[in-house]
Amino acid sequence: MRGISKRFDTTQALDDVSLTLHAGEIHALLGENGAGKSTLIKIMTGVHPPDRGEILFDGKPIALHSPIQAQTHGIAAIYQEPMVFPDLNVAENIFITHRTRSPFVNWGKLYRDAENILKKLDVKLDVRQPARGLTLAAQQTVEIAKAISLQVRVLIMDEPTASLSAHEVNQLFKLAKTLKQQGVAILFISHRLDEVFEIADRVSVFRDGKWISTKPRAEVTPDGAIRDMVGRELNTLFAKTETKKGEVLLSVKNLGKENAFEGISFEVRRGEVLGLAGLVGARRTDVGLALFGVEPADTGEIVFKGKAVRITAPQQATHLGIAYVSEDRRALGLVMPMSITSNISLPMLRDYLSPFGLVNFGAEKKTALQFRERLSIRTQTVDVPVAKLSGGNQQKVMLSKWLNAKPQLLILDEPTRGIDVGAKAEVHHMINDLAAQGLGIILVSSDMPEVLGMSDRILVMREGRQMGIFSRQEATQEKILTAAMGQG
Repeated sequence: MRGISKRFDTTQALDDVSLTLHAGEIHALLGENGAGKSTLIKIMTGVHPPDRGEILFDGKPIALHSPIQAQTHGIAAIYQEPMVFPDLNVAENIFITHRTRSPFVNWGKLYRDAENILKKLDVKLDVRQPARGLTLAAQQTVEIAKAISLQVRVLIMDEPTASLSAHEVNQLFKLAKTLKQQGVAILFISHRLDEVFEIADRVSVFRDGKWISTKPRAEVTPDGAIRDMVGRELNTLFAKTETKKGEVLLSVKNLGKENAFEGISFEVRRGEVLGLAGLVGARRTDVGLALFGVEPADTGEIVFKGKAVRITAPQQATHLGIAYVSEDRRALGLVMPMSITSNISLPMLRDYLSPFGLVNFGAEKKTALQFRERLSIRTQTVDVPVAKLSGGNQQKVMLSKWLNAKPQLLILDEPTRGIDVGAKAEVHHMINDLAAQGLGIILVSSDMPEVLGMSDRILVMREGRQMGIFSRQEATQEKILTAAMGQG
């Protein structure tokens, strides 16, 4: 990629950037959300044409006008959010982009080939299973298998590990190294610096649509990479502020949901951050969904603000003063085609209706502009669809949406998944501010430094069971992992 520039309306997404990928190399690309990484990927895969610059493949200039053209060159991408077809099965999703002259499908060969690809990934999935019922991790695996089926020469991995377990990450890295040995060029994009330093051969940094640096991994330090990414020293990550704890806001006793979890008991005070920790499959998200009424609990007692309640619907939870920020922005968090303004006002739409039932668009927009300023949402206009925003800015819109409901208890499920270090620090700062204002916060996070750094107390779960609660002073990574693995 030489001298690539791309503008969308008033936003200069890329400004004269260059990037070189070598066969048999894993090249990491770092940058905050909005740095231009996603735009570069879409140009590489034929989704967008560049305004200026050229693309060379095997040393020869090429023009990519569509993803199909990119695939003919062996260029494939795995995006941050899985893009599976829910009503097709696993095998059909893996081979959905393959072209054939025959009007008939050889189903036996389709299933055998799909099973062989998954076998290489060391993943056990029923290739005949509809994609609708797959977890995020399984959907990501299907996306990886889809890319591999195209006999890739350039494989772009955009946050491929965001929803994978440690075992699945190891398998992915093993496969990436195998592909590297076979001469595949891999562009690896991740906000997890430990992964970058584990797998990358070279590291490039973009900032605000511009190329900043490219260095061999041995010459890059975490502090130096962060400094290049944000243009300043960043020492605010996990900067927990001590807050005054008030009365008990939420009390849960022996909460249970059939085939999900049981025996969950804890309290959350005003101004307190309770972390929920555990390995993949611990069912922490199920507890959050139960408290918000999406998947109501079957057994146990919930006392909120001193009154026993049975929460059976999100509308009821919202009315009580409980908000839930989902880990899955697309499925449970945002309406992607709708504008920032419409998404933020959606849970409280009644507040924006006139006596005649018409929406007060001016009041809606005023609220959206206030949250754009408050959470530093990077956008020229609040009328843009949220689908066009970077992952970090989408996360901020989702937070704005629920903060607009003025909750007293905020459930944050993986609030920094797939966002850059700068946006992550902003989210942590916001958590501190909300706790200082007296909100009770339940923080579900798979990021161990985050849950240790931001929580006042940590509840550890394993396979739907509560393994213990640790105070901030006694919690260590070893203690949390020991409990999460059932060894305590």
